[in-house]
Amino acid sequence: MESDDLPPAALRALAEAEERRKAAEAKPPLPPELGGREGPEPVRYGDWEKKGLAVDF
Repeated sequence: MESDDLPPAALRALAEAEERRKAAEAKPPLPPELGGREGPEPVRYGDWEKKGLAVDF
């Protein structure tokens, strides 16, 4: 689909999304967590498990 075929609202949304991507890339990376857990970030999965106990936020 060509950008000429898109309605003005869609073009505006695409431009805003590109600005957000550029702003996110410009942020400095977060420092590593000291003493944090290994493996994938548990917040991504909606729960936190430690020593066999699961806590759902």
